Amino acid sequence: MAKSLHTPEYEQFRSLLIAAREKRGFTQANVAERLARPQSFVSKYESGERRLDVVEFLEVCRALETDLKAIIRKLEAELSA
Repeated sequence: MAKSLHTPEYEQFRSLLIAAREKRGFTQANVAERLARPQSFVSKYESGERRLDVVEFLEVCRALETDLKAIIRKLEAELSA
């Protein structure tokens, strides 16, 4: 398996995080503030410039007020289709 930020699978993962943010009506700046990180952190993982590790993914899900397991289930369903 290729470890790349530019695989279709990782792009789908990023799209789910963006959709979760938009569903809550949060801007990148809102999420960054909740994470105590610069807005560029959010921009970079959303654009694919930066990969999230599992601990960061958990923190992002908490900041987005979304369930980590729900994101994973959606990703798995979309990749299986």
